[in-house]
Amino acid sequence: MTMKISDLINITGGRLDNEPQVQAIESATVFPSKVEQGDLFFAARNEDIPAAVERGAYAVIYEGERPQNLDEEIAWIAVDSVREAAFRLLRYVMLRKEADLVLLRPHEESFLRMILTHKGNVTFLPKEWTKAFETILNSDQHLFVGSDRELLETITPDPERLEETADGQMISDTLFRSTFKVHGYIYQQKEMAPFHLDHLLRVVAFCDREELPYSLDKIRYTRHFQPLFVDGELASVPRGASDRVVIFVDNLTDIVEARDYVRHQSSWARSIVLTPPKTKVENVERPYWFSTPEEAREILKNTHFNYAFVYSLDKELLKEMKEEATLF
Repeated sequence: MTMKISDLINITGGRLDNEPQVQAIESATVFPSKVEQGDLFFAARNEDIPAAVERGAYAVIYEGERPQNLDEEIAWIAVDSVREAAFRLLRYVMLRKEADLVLLRPHEESFLRMILTHKGNVTFLPKEWTKAFETILNSDQHLFVGSDRELLETITPDPERLEETADGQMISDTLFRSTFKVHGYIYQQKEMAPFHLDHLLRVVAFCDREELPYSLDKIRYTRHFQPLFVDGELASVPRGASDRVVIFVDNLTDIVEARDYVRHQSSWARSIVLTPPKTKVENVERPYWFSTPEEAREILKNTHFNYAFVYSLDKELLKEMKEEATLF
């Protein structure tokens, strides 16, 4: 990515703060440890600048006060925001690459990661902007996906969303197992909540369109919805050994949809919802609030339930309640 300093200033909206000897840069990075001779360094932290210069940076984009007593022959470019300047360059690079950027819903991203049999044709973007910048800048790929809306809308104001669905339908289901048909093939008793099928069908349509290889045989519970059968002491037990299920959920929509499912399919069952304090859940007047994993455990131990939906729980409790059971 060789670029003239004058073009770089125009693209990033920077202000040249000296009269450098260098006229162009070879590549760019936000990590001082990755700087090579001739690179442009985006200084997310000014304290990293001396190390970048020492490693051979030809230009530094920085905000705030410029470090003193450093190489005057390189280009010093001041900006109001290093992050914004970096994304201006990134937008330019993506236009040059004719790259596509797709904003996925969190469930869609999980299913896409799950079913792909080869990830060489698509790049998943990290949520940290510095890592996302580095990924796009140094990748030869032309298809990038991610679920961080703020990040992707910073890269491009209107990223593509998945709307088309593949030909498919639910055949039979419980809350924890689904038998469904996609493209004429039947997939039996997969570990998937039935209300996640639409997410999956959008991902399948995306894979078909982009000719991404995939297999639905890999379907299993995502991190968004993790059920676990337990006994009275909250120890995991095999399927059928208990009528108590704790379901760890990282989003409120799944709680609402799962409780609606339970009301229609198992009207006899008692469901409870555990959340951090002051969390509002649609159609739940009195959720059980917990501030610590220990409080959540005590609520589960001392409350009668068949289904317990636990939202935004600390991972330490997950370690104590490992999923070992095969459900339904």
